[in-house]
Amino acid sequence: MARYNKPHLLLITTDQQRGDCLGCAGHAAVETPYIDELASNGTRFRHAYTSVPSCTPARAGILTGMDQWHHGRLTMTGSDALQYPATLPAELAAAGYHTQLVGKAHHAPQRRLQGFHQMVLDESGRRDPGFVSDYHAHFGRAREGEYGYRDHAIDWNSWMARPSHLPEHLHPTYWTASEGIRAMETRDPTSPSFLWLSFARPHSPYDPPQAYWDMYVDHDDIPKPHVGDWSDRYDRRVADVNAPRSHRSARETHRARAGYYGNITFIDHQIGRFLYEYRKRDPEGLANTLILFTSDHGDMMGDHHHWRKTYAYEGSARIPFVVQWPTAWGDDVARDTVRDAPIELRDIMPTLLQAAGVDIPESVDGSSLLPLARDASVPWRAFVQGEHSTCYDEEHGMQYVTDGVQKYIWFHHTGHEQFFDLTTDPGECIDLAADPAWQACIDVWRSRLAEVNEKRGDPRGQGGRLITQPDGALRLSPNYARWRDQAADAMRAWRGEA
Repeated sequence: MARYNKPHLLLITTDQQRGDCLGCAGHAAVETPYIDELASNGTRFRHAYTSVPSCTPARAGILTGMDQWHHGRLTMTGSDALQYPATLPAELAAAGYHTQLVGKAHHAPQRRLQGFHQMVLDESGRRDPGFVSDYHAHFGRAREGEYGYRDHAIDWNSWMARPSHLPEHLHPTYWTASEGIRAMETRDPTSPSFLWLSFARPHSPYDPPQAYWDMYVDHDDIPKPHVGDWSDRYDRRVADVNAPRSHRSARETHRARAGYYGNITFIDHQIGRFLYEYRKRDPEGLANTLILFTSDHGDMMGDHHHWRKTYAYEGSARIPFVVQWPTAWGDDVARDTVRDAPIELRDIMPTLLQAAGVDIPESVDGSSLLPLARDASVPWRAFVQGEHSTCYDEEHGMQYVTDGVQKYIWFHHTGHEQFFDLTTDPGECIDLAADPAWQACIDVWRSRLAEVNEKRGDPRGQGGRLITQPDGALRLSPNYARWRDQAADAMRAWRGEA
């Protein structure tokens, strides 16, 4: 079979899926047969992280290939229109690709194309003034009774869980796969295709269809949450259905995980449905398609009495990452392999651009994964650096550095530190920050983080030292204002204003 000079590119993302929640990653309960099949035909990256573990900043990294200081978002804030120097869809469009996005974008404004030719959106509960998502418009037309999308009463960030009250074909996961099939059917047949298929689950609400709830609610192998020797301060029940830190009962936590896992398997099956339709309609095209599967960040799911995201811990910051290289490439890349090098979402853009034979813009900070997939011994970064300058409150705002083997966390508001040996303690239950045997190692990691901050001009790093920020750290880097002002200038020019 001939290899195309420009392969089709399919980026599949989920929202809030933990790095350990794949069958091929050895999870005790979660079933992901279609994603496992992708991994068997490509590469799974074991130590993939998100540098800012919440939706908008993580997706900015995917869109631009920049690190968080350069794209500007250091936490979940900022809703201005931004004019980035380069975006993944714009670069591909300029190279002749037909670019489409289906599902959750979480950009601002919500209809800003960012280089896509077409977008069909499901923005979950996020509704800016005057915006109605395509999913909600479809739901209003297609519902078969007097019920609403959220009538199950579970909130967008809740630990609560139950089966969806909707018919399966009206669930947003099903809609996203259906619209992906439509995008594949209506793409320009004379151009290579880039499709970002973006599912809004397993992000809460944890509301899979009944069949997928039933797969897990009585499952004997659903793991108990990790509870660290440092988490006593969070061992309290908070009367808030969206509490980011609360000790829920064993029954509540089990139901949350059952609903969460059900959402993951439902997504997996809908990915399988999409790929079946793709293969049926264009088997040669699928053979020449690079498929990359990942998520924007994870979900604590009760680990250490934490819920939701924004944290440095593995449940929140580590993500699944699988690439199936085009089968038409033959032996150009290894198959059914696992790589241990630390990677990040910013690596998606250069990987897809290199695969497409497109020059990588100077603004991109990430690195293509193709050389690493071909040879595990190629030179690579020593660690990933991440942060979230506020984690529901300033006290928990943090930065972290990790190579997937060890992890150093620094809370910039208080100066508190944590350190974990992930090889012996993947659940991060034993905090080694005060252990004398680890101090020399911790010094190395502390210096690495200080150097990152100092080089980029962040006040948290000065003179080779980390500097606490008692009043809270920056939420946006100076580059945010730069991209905002460029967007405003472009808008004024379009309007003919001086």
